[in-house]
Amino acid sequence: MTQPLLDKVVLITGGARRVGAAIVRTLHAAGARIAIHHRASGAEADALAAELNASRPGSAILLQADLLDTAKLPALVDATLAAFGQLDVLINNASTFYPTAIGTVTETQWDDLLGTNLKAPLFLSQAAAPALARSQGLILNIVDIHALRPLKRFPVYCAAKAGLVMLTHSLARELGPQVRVNAIAPGPVMFPETGLTDDKKTDIIDRTLLKRPGSPDDIAKAVLFFAANAPYVTGQVLAVDGGRSTNA
Repeated sequence: MTQPLLDKVVLITGGARRVGAAIVRTLHAAGARIAIHHRASGAEADALAAELNASRPGSAILLQADLLDTAKLPALVDATLAAFGQLDVLINNASTFYPTAIGTVTETQWDDLLGTNLKAPLFLSQAAAPALARSQGLILNIVDIHALRPLKRFPVYCAAKAGLVMLTHSLARELGPQVRVNAIAPGPVMFPETGLTDDKKTDIIDRTLLKRPGSPDDIAKAVLFFAANAPYVTGQVLAVDGGRSTNA
């Protein structure tokens, strides 16, 4: 099928830019209707939604929220259902990433990194679970290869993503058989805008087996696989990292 997600509905957090926007465009091209969450990327979100709705009217909506305000997370699900009448896929993509060297870690940093990368996915998944159960749907968490292989100077971020890996496995048990739950662990696909030196980026790429960075489209294609072509896959974490996670 040229549109394997025709009439399916996707809610994605952090979908306005970077890897999130690539995921949105790929799933939309596959036929999905999409609720695009953003926190502060209003201009990028508006442009993306306008692009999608120009090609298929009424196929995209925008949802603005601070994911750290967990009391407001059910409203994202409610707004998606109000607009489209169903929810088939939840993608927990939004993330914060910055170094927290031991000796400098603050409680504010802990709350921010754990909140965005772990707490918000849990509470949003909980809010979405009834709708996803009705549609025999999917939760897809975007984790990180450094959930299992720590990145120096990033202990809090790594701990948060490690928790999200375990949450993926746990939710697969809790929500099956109605809802599948999987994760994608990117490697050097799109480096963060801050936090890594050029030398560190070069070192990371050199440690891949393919000796090159990936692209946002590599992640988007993996997302499409789970959403459209993996009905018997749940509780799994797929590394999309050029072989980095197998190279000690």
